[in-house]
Amino acid sequence: MPALTARLIGTALLGVAFISLTIAITAGWFTSLDLQVAEAMHAAWQPSLHPLFQAIAELGSFELTTALMLGLTIYLWRSGFGSDALVFVVFIAAQAFELYYKWNLDHPQPPRSMAESDGPSISMLFSGAGAGNSFPSGHVLRAVIAYGLLAFVIRRLSPSPRIRALAVAEGVAIIVLVSFDRLYLDVHWESDVIGGLLLGAIALLAGTVWLDRPKKVEN
Repeated sequence: MPALTARLIGTALLGVAFISLTIAITAGWFTSLDLQVAEAMHAAWQPSLHPLFQAIAELGSFELTTALMLGLTIYLWRSGFGSDALVFVVFIAAQAFELYYKWNLDHPQPPRSMAESDGPSISMLFSGAGAGNSFPSGHVLRAVIAYGLLAFVIRRLSPSPRIRALAVAEGVAIIVLVSFDRLYLDVHWESDVIGGLLLGAIALLAGTVWLDRPKKVEN
């Protein structure tokens, strides 16, 4: 119970941080820093590395992360953790929040003259729905939830300490790679990436609270 309480408090604090970030972006406090980071990434861009970073982008694509979450849901259901499979709801809810912010928060994405071509994803179909707004980063948001929950479940269920440690390390590495990828390709501002990390972490913690909730003992 103390661990669950700590996670609930952490979720609330992350929620405050996300709201504060939203207010700061609306007030224009990140405009200068966003531009500085984008210009630095644009200067560092190398054509030879472009295919690699387009491939990295696929790790946070709507298609792959949805497939991973569906796979996790099916695994939990078929393994006898029926109600735990409902953790998929946090993924859907986070996507809904992402679309809400992109439709309502005026935060245009980096100019096309600066951005490089992104990896293909069905999420591109919604890029114009928010009038070009880019907060928060959907790729980062989905990566935090999908790979974070996979690592959490593997750490809980795997009997191998090596596999448990590897799952966490790989999950963190993928999230870091996807976050940097968004900046390197200049398809998102750094404030978008921070927003994706915060919103994703909120959903991830909520998911772990659900998975670790007290269970009723059956007679």
